[in-house]
Amino acid sequence: MSSRERILGRVRRALSDVSGEDAPIERTYLREHGDRTVEETVELLAENLADYRAIVHRCTTADLPSTLAGMLAARGAKTVLVPPGLDPSWLTEAGADQVPDRAGSFPHELDRIDSVVTACAVAIAETGTIVLDGSPDQGRRRITLVPDHHICVVRVPDQVVSSVPQGLERLDPVRPLTWISGPSATSDIELDRVEGVHGPRTLEVVLVADQTSAEVNS
Repeated sequence: MSSRERILGRVRRALSDVSGEDAPIERTYLREHGDRTVEETVELLAENLADYRAIVHRCTTADLPSTLAGMLAARGAKTVLVPPGLDPSWLTEAGADQVPDRAGSFPHELDRIDSVVTACAVAIAETGTIVLDGSPDQGRRRITLVPDHHICVVRVPDQVVSSVPQGLERLDPVRPLTWISGPSATSDIELDRVEGVHGPRTLEVVLVADQTSAEVNS
C-alpha cells in the first residue's frame, strides 16, 4: 500500500460516521478572548502595537494636524507621500512637501520619499495589527512598503476591534489587504533581527479619538 492510499484510508475512516457529503463541520472557536470594555480593547491595541515596536501616539481629531506635523518634523521628513483620498485637513500644518501618489511612480522614486501617511481599514487589538485595504485614504500597497517611515491613523473606537474574526467581518476579501504588525522585521538563521528588509523600518500609529485633549492619555 502506498503512502497516498494509507492517508486516504485514514481520511475515509475519520469521515465514516458523517452523514451526507455536505454535512457541516461545527467550529467552536472563540470570537474574542475575554470580556473587555471598549476602553480596555483600545488599551490592549496600544500595548500590543508597542510590543511589536510600533510607536504609538494619541490625540483628538482637532489635534491631529499638529500631531502629524510634529511627528514629521521630529523625523526630519522633507517629503511625505499622500494617498489621493487622505483627508487634506490632516496635513495642513505639516512643513514637509506633499507628494501625491501616482500610479506611474517607480520603486526608486518611492524610495526617495521620507514618510508616508495613511488611514487604515481596521485595527485588531488582540494581535496588535492594522489592516489596509487599498481604499483611497490608504493608497496602493507599495506606498506603505517602500518608504522607510509609515504613519498610520486609526480612528478610536470606530476602527478598533478585539479579534481577527471581528476584523475579517469588516474586510472585503477581494480587496488588496495588507496586514501590518509592527515595522518590517525578519531574522536570519542565527535569529539576528533585521528591520526594514521588506517594508518600513519605522511604524508610527496615531490613535485618534473624538474627545477633549485632557481626556486622552498622551
